[in-house]
Amino acid sequence: MRSAHEQEFEAFFDDASPRLLAAAWLLTGQQHTAEDLAQEALARTYARWPRVRGGNPLAFARRVMANLHTDRWRKHRREVLTDDAPETSHVTDSRTVDLVRALRALSPRERECVVLRHYLDLSEKQTAEALRISVGSVKSYTMHGLRGLRAQLLEGEESHA
Repeated sequence: MRSAHEQEFEAFFDDASPRLLAAAWLLTGQQHTAEDLAQEALARTYARWPRVRGGNPLAFARRVMANLHTDRWRKHRREVLTDDAPETSHVTDSRTVDLVRALRALSPRERECVVLRHYLDLSEKQTAEALRISVGSVKSYTMHGLRGLRAQLLEGEESHA
């Protein structure tokens, strides 16, 4: 028989997994890496479940995921960009594929800031705390990231016209 804590975490897992996976995919641009990132964030959330369950466990998991992603790209400092869209069934709209390609072209920090601010709806302060950078840096990275996205998406529209 499972404990109440395990049942609570199972309900949280069922609710949060798709959102965390989608956010991880936007952060990484690669399905397998995103799955690993979301799984690790959920595992770390489970390890701290008695402490985080009373607060906002989704925010905790998102922060863990953002920190893990930052640690990974800092460690490797190399990105491999591809022209291939990820192998998922949920990407059917060409504008979504264009957005993902445009996100891949941003620097890792710009992509993190744009995804956390505009996809996960975190405030500038929450984003700064999650990434361990200043609010001013969040503003700057977000501005540059959005500028880059606009330029790439407008360029993509012109080539389709």
